[in-house]
Amino acid sequence: MTVDPRGYATLVFDCDGVILDSNKVKTEAFYKAALPYGDNAARQLVSHHTQNGGISRFKKFQYLLDNLVAPGTPGPDLETLLASYAREVRDGLMSCAITPGLHELRARTPKARWLIVSGGAQAELRDVFEARGLAELFDGGIYGSPDSKEDILAREMACQNIVQPALFLGDSRYDHVASSAHGLDFVFIAGWSEFQGWQAYCQAHQLAVVATVAALNA
Repeated sequence: MTVDPRGYATLVFDCDGVILDSNKVKTEAFYKAALPYGDNAARQLVSHHTQNGGISRFKKFQYLLDNLVAPGTPGPDLETLLASYAREVRDGLMSCAITPGLHELRARTPKARWLIVSGGAQAELRDVFEARGLAELFDGGIYGSPDSKEDILAREMACQNIVQPALFLGDSRYDHVASSAHGLDFVFIAGWSEFQGWQAYCQAHQLAVVATVAALNA
């Protein structure tokens, strides 16, 4: 199954694993932030994180505190966990690889509106994309948590910032579920994904699969 991005009025991109090779950066940051609660809790959080790609850090750290840490266990609270995670992630986002072919794809879709809809923190994303010279590509805006992807998509469709036909480029089950629920077509970006079992999932749902964004320029 092939996808021609030139046939869409709107292209919506996830960030981690699609635009930036940052999945491993964030996985390691979750582990380090949770480590004050012990190696076992940190590893369980990493497992939860990789099984729920695209869900915001806020919900994942709340899951740690609610489900993986015994009540009364001393350790960092939610705000401290989030701050520790953000410090770890910032450096990684500024130095990790940017997907090849991005500017070429922008040139091939000059009339399409581009958006980022990510589970990453919105303010952090906007700072990083500005610093790395990517913000100007996304004329439809850069959006992230604490709003969920479903809420962002619903809001931006309601205000006609996302216009059909629209295509979502993602690398997780959640990306597909959220985007298809709002009627967007979907292509799975496999090269940097941490979604275990993506091959069977994509086959079952008959999803288009490419290794990187660059493949859409073929």
